[in-house]
Amino acid sequence: MSGEAIEVRGLTKRYGDDTAVAGVDLTVHRGEVFSFLGPNGAGKSTTVEILEGFRRRDGGSVRVLGEDPGTAGRVWRSRIGVVWQQETQVPALPVRDLVRHFAGYYPESHDPDEVVERVGLAEKAKALPSSLSGGQRRRLDVALGIVGRPELLFLDEPTTGFDPQARRDFWSLVRELADGGTSIVLTTHYLEEAEELADRVCVIARGRVRALGDPATLGGRASARATVHWTVEGRRRETVTDEPARVVGELSACFDGEVPGLSVHRPTLEETYLELIGQDGGAEAAGRSTV
Repeated sequence: MSGEAIEVRGLTKRYGDDTAVAGVDLTVHRGEVFSFLGPNGAGKSTTVEILEGFRRRDGGSVRVLGEDPGTAGRVWRSRIGVVWQQETQVPALPVRDLVRHFAGYYPESHDPDEVVERVGLAEKAKALPSSLSGGQRRRLDVALGIVGRPELLFLDEPTTGFDPQARRDFWSLVRELADGGTSIVLTTHYLEEAEELADRVCVIARGRVRALGDPATLGGRASARATVHWTVEGRRRETVTDEPARVVGELSACFDGEVPGLSVHRPTLEETYLELIGQDGGAEAAGRSTV
């Protein structure tokens, strides 16, 4: 379908005297994985709940799949999927029957058995939700979120409780959904998850957008100065440079080959993120952020 999946301009939300969202602009393209990062209380959850149609805004314009989520009806809601941070409250039905039950709410759902298989619950298809482990219960939440074949999928901390292998299996599922044209909004505290999955990352702090970009270039990562480390007679040496390749070449010539203890470090996503959310007054000085 044409148009952007999400378009937001000047979004604001206040709770009494506190401003949770302070003039956010953002766009989410069709078929992309867009990740929100930010500390607790930053305004990202409020923003996402407004996009989902579960919270009213105080100002600004919001279009999600071409409609205002504050007034959109059932047909619009059938086009989105939500995986909540908290477990979905469900009837005491076996996993397969439960997914089939939820599929009935949507006009063009996925095959329930295929969904159970895709989230890794085929062996638990006849089990009750109360008997599932925490990670398995989270997979069930994901199954309920995707069974309706959503055009736009909201994932709020979807891999909480997953072991490393289950998390990587889930990442494969997200890529598969995105490759199939599903637009995905991901909220996560796992920075490696955002770096692995997101086409673009949006860092929010104090209700404002602090940075936006693909994970590799966010906050100037790609152009940031590199630190080159090496060892000379047991002592650690380093230099900070804009040209790490040149420095490594010069060191190689000096050592006539292998450089002892050589390493080249650029800022990680975690380091960049911590610097962004630790800025004091940076967003206010820049004015309203545009994404």
